[in-house]
Amino acid sequence: MQVPPPLTVGIDVGGTKTHLRACAGADTVTDHVRPSDGWRPHDTAGAADWLAALIHDALPPGTAPAAVAVGGHACETPRQCAGIRAALHTRLGVPCLVVGDAELLAPAAGLPDGVGLVAGTGSVAVGRLPDGTAVQVGGWGAALGDEGASAGLVREAARAVWAAHDRAEPPDELARLLTASLHVPEVPALGAALEAAASFSAEWGRHAPSVFEAAAAGSSLARTVIADGGRALAELVVRLAARGASVADVVVAGGTVLAQPALYTAFTEALALALPDTRTHPLRVPPVEGAVALARPLT
Repeated sequence: MQVPPPLTVGIDVGGTKTHLRACAGADTVTDHVRPSDGWRPHDTAGAADWLAALIHDALPPGTAPAAVAVGGHACETPRQCAGIRAALHTRLGVPCLVVGDAELLAPAAGLPDGVGLVAGTGSVAVGRLPDGTAVQVGGWGAALGDEGASAGLVREAARAVWAAHDRAEPPDELARLLTASLHVPEVPALGAALEAAASFSAEWGRHAPSVFEAAAAGSSLARTVIADGGRALAELVVRLAARGASVADVVVAGGTVLAQPALYTAFTEALALALPDTRTHPLRVPPVEGAVALARPLT
């Protein structure tokens, strides 16, 4: 009887959806996408149970993984990732690796030493020091950071229109579109509407299209918010460079920065001024490919 090749499993746990891919050699055996409901990376045992159940449900009956690599949303520190890795290894009994989801981008693009930068609902960048240690910057959440991501852009747009209101300037297109999106009658009501959100990142981020629509309609406030967001994303890479990480290549992903040319252009122009030798690469393949690439050496 021919023994099937071992299954290499890569998992990309995003803030909204999770993508699992299992490969036997070069062949994809399973490609499974489901919502990320229930993912709680700060609960080590719960996160490991969630991943183990996902693998059990997604793999063909009678098969088991030979190695697993996970890129997890909100896995923010090496200690946190190591705890989930150890718990998952205990449950599966095979080599496992757990990293932050931004660490999947560079290997997905075939650039294992590159920087991974995500700007979707939130924003974060990760690089590696010469000794291989991962370094993450950003990822502070919408209340404190996430500049250049959808939630952060909405926060800064609200600040901009409120400041214009305080200067007694008439509402421009950004104020009109943002108040309409948040279903409030006037600018002073924006603060209460944003604070009432159950989840700052997810609920604030839904209103980001208003910022780009206003910029396209000629709002100077919206254009400034977008330009500042692009500079903030570039600053994440600058911080990694200052800490000694290799920044020769930056792989960019995220539903906000790749879907909005104005933001991507603002980012690349700011990065070119700060780090003229750095090359940017928009990711054109699913990040789960990076997880599979990280899992293969574990077998």
